[in-house]
Amino acid sequence: MNVMSMGIAGGTGSGKTTVAKAVSRHLSEESVVIISQDMYYLDKSHLPMEEREKINYDHPDAFDTDLLTRQLASLRAGKSVERPIYCFATHTRLKETLLIKPARVIILEGIMVLANPEVRDLLDIKIFVDTDPDVRFIRRLSRDIKERGRSVQSVIDQYLKIVRLMHMEFVEPSKRFADIIVPEGGFNKVAIDLIVTKIRSIFHETEK
Repeated sequence: MNVMSMGIAGGTGSGKTTVAKAVSRHLSEESVVIISQDMYYLDKSHLPMEEREKINYDHPDAFDTDLLTRQLASLRAGKSVERPIYCFATHTRLKETLLIKPARVIILEGIMVLANPEVRDLLDIKIFVDTDPDVRFIRRLSRDIKERGRSVQSVIDQYLKIVRLMHMEFVEPSKRFADIIVPEGGFNKVAIDLIVTKIRSIFHETEK
């Protein structure tokens, strides 16, 4: 089975997941799996909650990149993996895992997907979702309150003290590694169509 892997990077709230889901819907005839880099945060259950809350989760060192690259390589080789499950409310990795079976198209999305050379080397197509900072912040604020149990003030404080700085230091520079830059995320229908066409063309070439 020919396997193609695609990485989707971009700032917090840029629309990475929306792009991944839009591409997946257009590839209904293919088997597609979407993997979130957020599930690969390092487990901090050994630390008190107060210490966990002080960790910079927008730094590359916050991720278990070794596990991510091993599992991504396994999926590319046609092997199933036990993907970790991360709890954002407690900043810990659950004991349970999720079985991810190999698919023809692997989509990895996350803020640091293009910032790490080991991860980049496993990607056939590299995409950066470029969205205005104010839109990204509003989306993050809404998501963290609804889905991750955060307070409005904690989200604001984290964004001003950490997220914005880390974006400028690590995420924004990773844009230069992208093959395709998508303005306005999953709402850019032309970009989605181009990405899907590129994926299909790669499969067509490899199957000749």
